[in-house]
Amino acid sequence: MFDNAAFQKLVEAGNLTGVVVSVNRFIITVKGLEGVQIGAQILFEDGQRGMVREAYADHAVLYNIDSEELAIGAMAVVEFDDLMVPVGRELVGRVVDPLGRPLDDKGPISATHSSGIFNPAPGIMDRKVLDEQLASGVSAVDSFFPIVLGQRIAILGDSKSGKSTFLGQLSAEQEGTERIVVYVLIGKRKVDVERLLRELNESGAMEHTIVVLANIFDSLTQSYIAPYAACAMAEYLWVNDNRDMIIIYDDLSSHAEAYRQLSLLQEVDPGRDSYPGDIFYTHSSLLERAGRLLTNEKTLTALPVVLTPNDDITGYLSTNIMSITDGQIVFDLGFFRKGVRPAVNAGLSVSRVGGQAQTTRQKQLSTALFKSLASYHQADEFSHFSSQLSSETRRDLARGKHLYQALGQPPEERFSLVEQQLMLETIMKSEDDRSIDVAGLKKAVVERAPEVKSEDDFDHIEAELFEKFAAQQLAAAAPVPTETAPAEPEQEKKK
Repeated sequence: MFDNAAFQKLVEAGNLTGVVVSVNRFIITVKGLEGVQIGAQILFEDGQRGMVREAYADHAVLYNIDSEELAIGAMAVVEFDDLMVPVGRELVGRVVDPLGRPLDDKGPISATHSSGIFNPAPGIMDRKVLDEQLASGVSAVDSFFPIVLGQRIAILGDSKSGKSTFLGQLSAEQEGTERIVVYVLIGKRKVDVERLLRELNESGAMEHTIVVLANIFDSLTQSYIAPYAACAMAEYLWVNDNRDMIIIYDDLSSHAEAYRQLSLLQEVDPGRDSYPGDIFYTHSSLLERAGRLLTNEKTLTALPVVLTPNDDITGYLSTNIMSITDGQIVFDLGFFRKGVRPAVNAGLSVSRVGGQAQTTRQKQLSTALFKSLASYHQADEFSHFSSQLSSETRRDLARGKHLYQALGQPPEERFSLVEQQLMLETIMKSEDDRSIDVAGLKKAVVERAPEVKSEDDFDHIEAELFEKFAAQQLAAAAPVPTETAPAEPEQEKKK
């Protein structure tokens, strides 16, 4: 027998014991364990751990958490009534697996508290209305589809459409806010994991981030429990440390794939797309744990990522997640290939509670932006059929061109909410077809934004910026070139 002091101690304490009678990859059948709870944590004599999935009168079915290798005849003992993970401030800045074991080179984790991973969501009477915006640093999101602290908003898109870049920008933007980000990586390629960790370290975001890493190729069970374990880590700091928490599930498509494989191994009858019938409950019970607490007024914001092959958001998983969440931000691979950064599809994205966190001025700006971009697309189409354009058409073309230049952001570029508003309102001030130095304006708003203390400051600084960066009015007959404008506007017309 494997020399395991912890195992012997649990047996001597009289905990329920059993013996492994069959092994089917990660599905373990244990004879004994009479009266064990569903979800209990089991310790095998070789040091591996399992989780009770089904319990019967004379046997229990378990998920092996660590590997596919477990000998028939091995002894098992109940370690905890719930699957437990370490929680606390000690995890911040670390990379761990779904059981809280370190995967970086920073030594052991000395967490003194632990928590079960399948915690119930706060009740309706324990919640408070969401009313504070979460800045992502990305103008195309914050101005059109604002995310609210405590919101559940889905991030959808095909592979390589810019989802991870946006989430990295959002994580980095939380520096200095005392918010903590929990980043769950499920089924990611090694190169993608290394790239994300490098970006988090280079931007300084790792100092306020917990990374939970599950490799779907090593353990299906770890990939299945990863989002629940990460949520438990976030909930502890949310409730006990009074922190605003942001949790990113990247991605729930891989999580569903792992759960589907485990269910098929368990011979559960497959449903639509071969997913088990409780896949909706699996994700809804997870995402409903987000919100804002009435007791300390702190928030847990959930950002589930879903892969949409060929930009099809009507798939089974994506529609499930969209029905659970309070909105979605859709990244379009077609736009991305045309050079649009970020490649947000304005016609399919929506934030259902975003308006609750916006001021009256922000709402007015957002409405004006939608109208201006819609006018720009109409004017752009009309300009192809006529060389003589009216002054109004030229104004719409010029303003739309400047807005798209302002909304385009490389990954390393981020703007605060005040900077975004200054920049976009300055462009919107133009009532003619003047050319505006958008690049210079972007630099200037970063310098001037700290001076904004009131509405009067906004108006005064905007006027100064406009006079400084708006050129003389162009010749009346000269149409504004539009070939640099993004090609996605068809979606805006639907808006």
